[in-house]
Amino acid sequence: MKLLDFYKVYPTENSCKKEFKIQREQEGIVCKKCKNTTHYWKKKREQWECKNCAYRTTLKSGTVMHNSKLSFQYWFMAMTLISSTRKSFSAKEAQRQIGHNRYQPIWEMMHKLRAVMGLRDDEYVLNDEVELDEGFFETVDINRDYSKPLKRGRGSEKQTKVLVSTESKKIDSTDFTKKYNKETKLGFIKMKVINSLKKEELLNQVKQIIREGSIIKTDGSNSYNDFKNDYIHKSKVVDKQESSKLLPWVHTVISNAKKLLLDMHHRIDDDFLQNYLNEFCFKLNRRYFKSVFSRLLVACVSYRWNYLGETSG
Repeated sequence: MKLLDFYKVYPTENSCKKEFKIQREQEGIVCKKCKNTTHYWKKKREQWECKNCAYRTTLKSGTVMHNSKLSFQYWFMAMTLISSTRKSFSAKEAQRQIGHNRYQPIWEMMHKLRAVMGLRDDEYVLNDEVELDEGFFETVDINRDYSKPLKRGRGSEKQTKVLVSTESKKIDSTDFTKKYNKETKLGFIKMKVINSLKKEELLNQVKQIIREGSIIKTDGSNSYNDFKNDYIHKSKVVDKQESSKLLPWVHTVISNAKKLLLDMHHRIDDDFLQNYLNEFCFKLNRRYFKSVFSRLLVACVSYRWNYLGETSG
C-alpha cells in the first residue's frame, strides 16, 4: 500500500479495527480454552464468545498485537511503512512518521512485525535445486569485552554466522534474468542465524528449511559432508574469487542484505539480527506480489510474539 493511500483506506481507528476483525474471521477464531471454532460476536464488548464454553476472545488476543496498548491505527501505519519500501525502516523514523511520544513501544512493535514475518516464512520449505552457503554479518554484543583484542576475518567475535539458502530455478532464453548474465532465476530464500558451522548443527538446520531429496549446491567445505544421505549434494572446491560464479544467487542475496542493513541501521545487536533478516527475506520472497501489506496483515493475525520467547501460530 502506498503511503498516500493509507488515510483513504484507513482514516479512523474503527476502520482499522473493522479490517482486522474481517481478517481474523477469515483466518478462523479458535477458542483458547476448548479449541472450538464457532463463536458469537459481541459488538458492544468487541469480543468473540465461544458457542461451546462461553470463553471470550478479544480482537488482539492471540495475534502479534497481544497485550499491546498501542492503537490499531498505529499498528496499521507501522505495517504500511515497513511494507511500502524494499529497504528497511528504522524504528526512530517510524516513531517520527507515526507521531508517538515514546521510542520504546514503537521499537518493540517494529521488531514484533519482523518476528512474525519470520514465523510466516517458516511455513514454507525450499525444494528442487537450492544454493547453500554461510554469510558473516558484523554485529554488536553488549556483553562483549571490547578492551581485549578480537579475532579478525572468519571466526571473528564481531561477526554473526548466517546460513543462507536460495532456490535456483531454471529459465528459458527469453526470461528477463538473462539480462543479468545468470543461467537461473531466484526463487524463495531463507536466512537463519546459526551458532556454529559444525556438521550436526548445519544438517539439523538444513532439514528444517529444505525438503528432503532436493538438490543442494555448495562449495567444497567439509561442514557440508553429511548432506549426501538426505539430499542430492553437489559440491565443488573453488577459489574465493570463483565462489560467486558457483553460487551466484546466494552471494547476491548476502551482498544485498549487508548493504541494506548498513544503509539503514548504525548498529545491529546480535540478538536482533534474525529479525532484520526476516524482514529482508519476507519482502524479497513477495517481490512479485501487488500488496506486501496484505500478506503482512495475514501474518499479524496468525501469530503471537513477545520478548519472553513465547510464540504461537
